[in-house]
Amino acid sequence: MDDARDRHSAIPRGDTSGSMGAPGAVRAPVTTMSRGGREERAVSATGAVLTRPPVQAGGAPGVVPQVVLAVVCGGYAVGAALGWGSPELALFMGDFGLSVAAFAAAVSCFLYSRRHHGRFRPAWLLFAASSAMAGIGNGVWGWYEVVLREPVPSPSLADFCFLLFAPPAIVGLLVLAKRPVTKAGWVCLGLDAWLIGGSLLTLSWSLALAHTAHFQGQSVPQGALALAYPLLDIVLVSMVLALHFKRSSAHRSAINTAIAALALTVLCDALFSSPLLREHYRSGQILDAGWFAGSMLLTYAPWVARRLPGGDTAAAAPERAAPRTPPATGTSAATAAATRPIAGSLAALTPYLAAAVCTLGILYNVLDGRRIDRVVLFTGCTVVLALVVRQGIMLLDNITLTQELAQKENHFRSLVQGSSDVIMIAAPTGILRYVSPAAAGVYGRDAEELVGSELASLIHPEDLGRVVHEVRRFLAARPEDEPTTRIECRFRAGEHRAGGEKWLNVESTVNRHHGGLIFNSRDVTERVRLQAQLQHNASHDALTDLPNRALFTERVSQALTGRRATDPGTAVLYIDLDGFKQVNDTIGHQAGDELLIQAARRLAESVRAGDTAARLGGDEFAALIMGDGSRDHAAREHRILEVADRLRIRLSDPYKIDGRDVRVAASIGVAFAEPGITPGP
Repeated sequence: MDDARDRHSAIPRGDTSGSMGAPGAVRAPVTTMSRGGREERAVSATGAVLTRPPVQAGGAPGVVPQVVLAVVCGGYAVGAALGWGSPELALFMGDFGLSVAAFAAAVSCFLYSRRHHGRFRPAWLLFAASSAMAGIGNGVWGWYEVVLREPVPSPSLADFCFLLFAPPAIVGLLVLAKRPVTKAGWVCLGLDAWLIGGSLLTLSWSLALAHTAHFQGQSVPQGALALAYPLLDIVLVSMVLALHFKRSSAHRSAINTAIAALALTVLCDALFSSPLLREHYRSGQILDAGWFAGSMLLTYAPWVARRLPGGDTAAAAPERAAPRTPPATGTSAATAAATRPIAGSLAALTPYLAAAVCTLGILYNVLDGRRIDRVVLFTGCTVVLALVVRQGIMLLDNITLTQELAQKENHFRSLVQGSSDVIMIAAPTGILRYVSPAAAGVYGRDAEELVGSELASLIHPEDLGRVVHEVRRFLAARPEDEPTTRIECRFRAGEHRAGGEKWLNVESTVNRHHGGLIFNSRDVTERVRLQAQLQHNASHDALTDLPNRALFTERVSQALTGRRATDPGTAVLYIDLDGFKQVNDTIGHQAGDELLIQAARRLAESVRAGDTAARLGGDEFAALIMGDGSRDHAAREHRILEVADRLRIRLSDPYKIDGRDVRVAASIGVAFAEPGITPGP
């Protein structure tokens, strides 16, 4: 029970020195609901599984307090094992030493509750009150044993304080427990506590408490006191076990330390209650080290979590910042917290384990040939009844959740199937597990045909490497920093696709999904084609479709900064059509435009594929002739001049416009590439 090691018994200390204490491939998006968190795993488009290590909210506390705690507890244990050197000192340390440790826990929890306000503040205040009661009880016991040197009367003020240790601790554990969302959750929490407590009571009553209940010649207050301590310990250990599986996710380190402190105290009480230890126990022995360590752990518990600048603990800050939300669905599993499957399984099995313990207590009486005690029979029946009621509540809760799940699934199914976008779910192996019906209209391929195929085989080979790189980068990022990403690639079209395109430009919004990735894809082929056309128009002449001045200047700059920058074989030909104005004035601008179109065609046909022919504006044209890398400067210049002369002759030939021959002359200027030269405006 408490630090007073259940020497708070009906037997005076002067007499005997103490007394008691799957999924396979899915054909439709499935929305899953869970009361806990979810383990998150994501995959790349090629099936390579990538997992992101969990991000810890806060760091561990400093090692110095832990070392000091270990040294203090270890020193007390060594002293108790060696008998403290004298009986007087052993009595002092066994009474007042435990009192000081309990008061230290009370002061620590009280100071923490004064400095930090929050949902858990009442719990630490209750733990402070509980430790204070233990400290007063040990102090009273020491007053009789050390100061007055006389046996402690039974019952006494010390017994009253020791009995008051458990109730505040039990309520404090309830405050630390994870608060149920519904009334049914609160009922189940109470039933779970009774299942554990009733089972332990059945077992302990069968083993020992039934003999104590006969009082063995003691007075009624002494017998009641002898039963009160172990019964309160049973309630306390029941709450410890229940909280171990139902504790709040916030302030986890502090809660775990507080649970360990109370569990150690109850364990020492249980050991002291055994007849073997009770008969030979004296104050200051090694068992006191367990009670002392329990108080010191409770002293340390509130300060375990590292503080953040805002005043919250590293674990509690996210809980205060995040609003309460309903259970997450399968489409938002990327934002769900990771869960512990083993702890969740043990929590689910706790009622059944408790019922099994209760059954063992009854079987012990039957197999031992003893008549089943009324307390055992009553407790066992209530435990079974509590288990039945709990299962009924859980069944109704599961039915409600199933109905809600079916409604949400139908809702999302109608949204997905009615969407014009294609929704695909890729498994960890890169296999498509689900494709929405919109694939038939967008890709020209039936959804059933795509399900089971590899996503990588549907992506254009030139885009596959970029897509895989982007998916891996996305999966390596923190979900809260980058919940989605956008990928654009070419996707293989089916035979039924309108227009007959073999490859479609597809833009996909990618979301993480437990067990794979979700692609929300749409056809952007027309948009890409329009963008390409706009880009082409911005860099080409609208009349002749030759590169305009901006694009020509850019290509000249590239030629002058490349590895052939000083190659005299690289040259720019500036071409002007003499007499073009007269054509416009005599036969009209439409004839002039036709002449420019024919001149542009002749120019483009006269240069090589690696050269550039451009219209600079009006009747001005230009050609960029790339050098061939020859070392003979004279030969290269001679070749350029020959090209210029050939172009002059070709552009000066008559043009056939509206059935008549129209003549213009071409003038050509040549500029060779030289070191330090730059393209002109």
